[in-house]
Amino acid sequence: MIKNEKKTRKDLMFNNTLKDNRGFVFKNAVKKATTSTQYSSFWMDSGNDEYNELFGATGAPGKDLVQLAGYKRAIGNFVNIVTGESIPVTFNSNDVSYTDGKTVCIGANLTEKNFDIAVGLALHEGSHIKLSDFNFLKNLEVNIPAEVYVLAEKKGFDRYTVLGHLKTLLNYVEDRRIDNYIFKSSPGYKGYYHSMYKKYFYSRVIDKMLLSSDLREETWESYEGRIINLHNNNRQLGALKGLRAIWGVIDIMNIGRLKTSEDAYNVAESIYRIILDNVVHNGSSIEGTGKTSDDETSDGGTSDGLQSGGDGNTGNSDENSDEGGDETSDGGGISTNDDGSEAKELTDAQKKQLQNALNKQSNFLDGDIKKTKMSKKNLNDINVIDDAEASYENVGSGDGAWGGNTNGTRCLVVKKLTRAIIESDQFDCATKRNMSSYSVSRWNKYDFVEEGLRIGTVLGKKLQIRNEENTTKYTRKDSGRLDKRLIAELGFGNSNVFSQTFVDKFNKVFVHLSIDASGSMSGTKWNKAMTSAVAMIKAADMTGNIDVVVSIRTTHSPTGRYSSNASVPFILVCYDSRVDKLVKVKTLFKALSVSGTTPEGLCFEAIMDDLIPSSNTQDSYFINYSDGAPQFFNNDISYSGTRANEHTKKMVSIMRDKGIKVLSYFISDNYDRAYGVSSFKTMYGNDAEFVNVTNVVDIAKTMNKRFLSK
Repeated sequence: MIKNEKKTRKDLMFNNTLKDNRGFVFKNAVKKATTSTQYSSFWMDSGNDEYNELFGATGAPGKDLVQLAGYKRAIGNFVNIVTGESIPVTFNSNDVSYTDGKTVCIGANLTEKNFDIAVGLALHEGSHIKLSDFNFLKNLEVNIPAEVYVLAEKKGFDRYTVLGHLKTLLNYVEDRRIDNYIFKSSPGYKGYYHSMYKKYFYSRVIDKMLLSSDLREETWESYEGRIINLHNNNRQLGALKGLRAIWGVIDIMNIGRLKTSEDAYNVAESIYRIILDNVVHNGSSIEGTGKTSDDETSDGGTSDGLQSGGDGNTGNSDENSDEGGDETSDGGGISTNDDGSEAKELTDAQKKQLQNALNKQSNFLDGDIKKTKMSKKNLNDINVIDDAEASYENVGSGDGAWGGNTNGTRCLVVKKLTRAIIESDQFDCATKRNMSSYSVSRWNKYDFVEEGLRIGTVLGKKLQIRNEENTTKYTRKDSGRLDKRLIAELGFGNSNVFSQTFVDKFNKVFVHLSIDASGSMSGTKWNKAMTSAVAMIKAADMTGNIDVVVSIRTTHSPTGRYSSNASVPFILVCYDSRVDKLVKVKTLFKALSVSGTTPEGLCFEAIMDDLIPSSNTQDSYFINYSDGAPQFFNNDISYSGTRANEHTKKMVSIMRDKGIKVLSYFISDNYDRAYGVSSFKTMYGNDAEFVNVTNVVDIAKTMNKRFLSK
């Protein structure tokens, strides 16, 4: 596809031929689907984690940046799979140019309804980046033979007009070539193309036009309108002089013969020569043929009234009939269709609709497809979210206790705490504001980072014994490794000349410490809990064979405005000793604070696949700090009371079945010790312990004792 002057290169077209294995499927205008994610829904059902990651949003469309980041990731994966190349995919923005033929641009207003359409656009654009020769296309004007300009001038077309005509024809042929390649190499993705063309190309009024008496005078507009709809089953090859010959030159059923953009141009030039042989002198058959922009304000969504899909019974379904007919009667204002039926005239209203539909198709060919732009801040925030590996996981599904909802809800998982995430202020539990208020007097200037490092240093010195190995060698055994010092004894009838060596060492330990960051944990409880966490991190860092992951869990409002009905469970991995350095604790932990409610088991379910089971060489622990019973609700579920307790209990049981030792500590003060005790025992059983907030650091000491036992 070739972009016109000052237009971004989003020139997308799709072809339908007779058989899928030939590249396309010829059809009349297709019926309007009830949802534009019909194709995605086929392989991402509502109970599937991938589906819910993309489409589980309850917030306002286009404002959930985590969801938009997920869309971009998914579309980027599709593009890279289909093209076999690492082609960047980014949102439309004023700050980035997409005219270099290296980047796929997607619009910012992505929703479940228009996802398939957006994927189709991205795949098509990506396939052009892979297969089209942009240098040839940029130099098209000089590649057009002088003879063509001369022939066109005789018909009243100047040089600039000729260039526009050939661009349109080349765009159409090049799209046929590109889409044929993708259909044959990646047939599993053709559904996305179908969705795209339902939106942008098929229309009832186009069907009616092809069967009507309109666009039957040999003008450029007539040729353009009928040529770019040759893949429609209602095409009438006898409607214009030379149209049947043009059909033969394109030879859609054998389009795979075209290997390069130059091959496509040669076909386009041949078509143009046929048109110039037959076209009247610079005439026009439709008033007001100037192109206008697509009326749509976003790249997807429901289509207008023209975007339907005819009943499928109006066209000639017999492909062989296109090859028949009397060639001597080809074109010339013929008022009958190829099958002998009368070509009826369009009404004034239909003509107006037709002009809009043709403009829409023409803009599509020119790459003038509107894609909603994203602000620079949102674009930067999405990149930050991507770097933090933020995504949605479906949780709580299959439980009819949630008010009859068996699909569960989304849980936001952020796998990396980064400075950029803090600077973006995306999540209330990790913000610049928290960091700036860390040392003020509201919490008595308690420095849980420094205090935790101090305690951890003391504990870590004791844990360094875990690095020691005791090796014991036993000789004169009847099996094992041959002991060279005893070989001489073989001559004296001693066959016990083998040795066995045993190494006694500590198992590797994996600890996931999850801390309740709900509002009720504020103040002293939060400070002490974080002190314990930092102490454990420091001690493990000094030891070397203990891996520690620390996460905090709360709730998050995806749209940036607090709304309990639209909030989601949220778990943030703050530290992972396998990839992070201790400096991260010193520089970023001061930004952590409390907010939201207690989703408990929903958050546990979201990270279940990331927990490492115990083995013969590794002991795994899951440690929970919290101060109350689970409580969370949104439009999907009401998570509290017995149902929430039982769900959390179920998650704990799954961990234990994996061999993970679960230790849960109820962090209390003088006011809430009795609160939630019963439900806490229900969830965690014999592993539930109740500690006063002033003694919470003793938990780290207790864990150290466990680490020193074999």
